[in-house]
Amino acid sequence: MPAERLQKIIAAAGVASRRKAEELITAGRVLVNGQPVTELGSKADPEHDHIRVDGKLLHAPERFSYIVLNKPKGFVTTVSDPEHRPTVMDLVKSVKGRVYPVGRLDWASEGLLLLTNDGALANALMKAASHVPKKYVVKVAGIPDETKLDKLRRGVSIAEKGGRRVRTAPAQIKLIREGDNPWLEVTIIEGRNRQVRKMFEEVGHHVEKIRRVQYGPLSLDMPPGEFRSLTLEEVAKLKSAAASGPKTAASRSEFGAPRSKSAASGSKFFPPRSKPGKPQGRKSRP
Repeated sequence: MPAERLQKIIAAAGVASRRKAEELITAGRVLVNGQPVTELGSKADPEHDHIRVDGKLLHAPERFSYIVLNKPKGFVTTVSDPEHRPTVMDLVKSVKGRVYPVGRLDWASEGLLLLTNDGALANALMKAASHVPKKYVVKVAGIPDETKLDKLRRGVSIAEKGGRRVRTAPAQIKLIREGDNPWLEVTIIEGRNRQVRKMFEEVGHHVEKIRRVQYGPLSLDMPPGEFRSLTLEEVAKLKSAAASGPKTAASRSEFGAPRSKSAASGSKFFPPRSKPGKPQGRKSRP
């Protein structure tokens, strides 16, 4: 990390404002590697130098990483797997520092997966109360009629681990491609284990394919197996979505409202297709 002005380092550590930090420096209350520094404009490296203010050691502000991955089918969303199956961590080996998946996409699911080492943000996003919308495109076996779709829109009872049953929050569902095994766009505001699959099983339809195409303000925009870092603007929007709770999603009444049957093949989320060209992230797979 490049050297920075001492007053900036002290302010970033939350010890004092930058102006107050300048006063601490000129008063001889700041030591760098055991030596007092009294000149304004002096620099240090917060990751390598030992900086003390009034005898207390400063800790460098933690540097967070935020990665979005297009998870392919056939990878488990875990850091390690006792069955030695490929994990999503195999796809992001080139990322500096350790990152962890936020939530899960199961082995057969595809699409947008967030990875970070920002524990506070990860916990906020995974809380059921966060209500951050997650959008999927789903291919189901058989044609669910409007009665079944309306039931899903209002919420259904699904089984969780251990057999306990819970009722899902209202969802948005619309048809995006007709056929004997149609594709639907599904938006939910929870993140229960295998939730979308269980919802359709409850109304008698097996999910054949599922791809997450949006997570809050983030949209899927890369080929399967590729990843990229979030921009500062995307990180800010994601934090805002996690902090704002239900305000960031449609109201419960909107999610539960029936939608007219539509085969809008022009949906920008269907189907996300890979385009040839130079990869933006790690492409090789184990």
